[in-house]
Amino acid sequence: MVVDDEQDMQLLFRQQFRKEVKQNKITLYFAFSAEEALAKLQNKLTDCLGIIVTDINMPGMNGLEMLKIIKGNFPEIKVIIATAYNDEYNSLIAKQHGADDYITKPIEFNKLKEKILRS
Repeated sequence: MVVDDEQDMQLLFRQQFRKEVKQNKITLYFAFSAEEALAKLQNKLTDCLGIIVTDINMPGMNGLEMLKIIKGNFPEIKVIIATAYNDEYNSLIAKQHGADDYITKPIEFNKLKEKILRS
């Protein structure tokens, strides 16, 4: 699942993962807020979900707050934090809350694909 308040990220992920989706290697889900993502998880709308890629800075609940909730309730789900700011403090907080990875935007999609397909 991709969690980002910037709706153009959905189009970008669909373009970058077009081949993998077509080959049924991955399924993409999208949420435009942390609250929406958590609701989908609570309602089991994404039972086969293994990885969440989330932005940090979003209106309402931010990605780090969501990370803490996900790791507390769904520890088996891997969470990759994506941010436009290479901020050492947020990186440290993300690791303390159990983030599986911390990447910066613009996203290097070839590297992200490798990480997702290895999971």
